[in-house]
Amino acid sequence: MKKILVVLTNTIRYHGTQQATGLWLGEATEFVDEVTNANFAVDYVSPKGGFVPLDPRSFKYTDKSTMDIYASSDFQQRALTNSLKPEQINPQDYSAIYYTGGHGVMWDFPTDPKLQEITRKIYQQGGLVTSVCHGIAGLLNVKDDNGKYLIAGKNITGFTTAEEILAGKRKVVPFLNENVAKLHGANFQKKRAYKEFAIQDDQLITGQNPFSARAVAKLVIQNLD
Repeated sequence: MKKILVVLTNTIRYHGTQQATGLWLGEATEFVDEVTNANFAVDYVSPKGGFVPLDPRSFKYTDKSTMDIYASSDFQQRALTNSLKPEQINPQDYSAIYYTGGHGVMWDFPTDPKLQEITRKIYQQGGLVTSVCHGIAGLLNVKDDNGKYLIAGKNITGFTTAEEILAGKRKVVPFLNENVAKLHGANFQKKRAYKEFAIQDDQLITGQNPFSARAVAKLVIQNLD
């Protein structure tokens, strides 16, 4: 059975504030729902391992499958309580890596060297490198063996500047994903704010916003079947 590594954040608040953030629940559960129903296995990793906080706002956008997965002991234990540490991961075990979002990832995904190395190795062995929404932050600084940004020259998407403004978080995030993606040579694609949109360029599959997790999953399934 092929396995997919799902990456989650450990960040519990917007830095410099007492405002809670964390994983956007549906960006994990909707993806997991699709790929597990297609008979793929998943493991969960976070920069520090262990506890993964949830963005409380994400509960406004849950469906039955999300709540069923959230209620499961497997998700509670393996994703939210005892997520794996990067050093516990053998990249050779995985056919794809998927970076979830939630604003928390903006602080712990972009500069984590261990996650970057896992991503690079999965890519080098022909695996898929994927993300949704703010999860693109985990791909922004990944480089290949030649020191070139993995996203350079690639068509990708992620949470847009317009969406960040509409979310009311423009002034509290440490950077804008769209700006950094372009700075690192990506061809950043986007559709109307909060409209489902996922795009593939070779081994990279990315989704624009929280409503794009299932679309990313479906592209992953098509490529791994």
